[in-house]
Amino acid sequence: MYAAEERQWWYAGMRAITDALLREPLRGLRAPGLPLLVDAGCGTGLNLRHFGGDTRAVGFDLSAEALRFCRTRGVAVARASVLALPVRGASVDVVTSFDVIYHGWVESDLLAIRELVRALRPGGLLVVRVPALMLLWGAHDEAVHSRHRYTARELEELFARAGLEVVRVTYCNSILFPLLALRRTLDRWLSRHGSDVEFLPPALEWLFLRFLRCEAWLIGKGVGLPIGASVMALGRKREAARG
Repeated sequence: MYAAEERQWWYAGMRAITDALLREPLRGLRAPGLPLLVDAGCGTGLNLRHFGGDTRAVGFDLSAEALRFCRTRGVAVARASVLALPVRGASVDVVTSFDVIYHGWVESDLLAIRELVRALRPGGLLVVRVPALMLLWGAHDEAVHSRHRYTARELEELFARAGLEVVRVTYCNSILFPLLALRRTLDRWLSRHGSDVEFLPPALEWLFLRFLRCEAWLIGKGVGLPIGASVMALGRKREAARG
């Protein structure tokens, strides 16, 4: 993951899609100075460095190995679970969590979302990405200890049950969906094992990244994609009611 995050088509393309989803809402935050961003389940830390120019970014992860990689990038991190973030309630402007709440280590996705919401100040933003659609279940899911793949409706309902205002929900990695569905079907037939995280031949890396950047452009224009291998949601914590 550390080796792939900077250049591999999927990671680079997903950062472009996240930027497209978050760009305008982030500008609209009423925060003194740079907004405080927490990445819950930060992995090896490239997203913290990516967001570091526009926010004060801090990451938490359970994996001591992942945190060692984060420190080589010079980002601010600490060890913690998404179920128990070591931050004061209502103190964070933006919380992100990319491909975390689906994991076997997370005993309840709803409790995880509620914990992320607890950290947010009123009006703060939550961005979550998870793998989409159980029909794509395959060797990669087993290799990375997946518990579930989500529909857009399921993710939207999780946000609503946690008390969030749902701003956007969209699938992504959509253009390649037919190819991915075929690959996962063949994986099941051939009993293939192992993760999909690998570099492709340079021409395919270039092409697949262009596909995801095209999706990022559409999402940035407000288009919701109807199907894909991942699903993302953007929510806002409701302002406290004034009596």
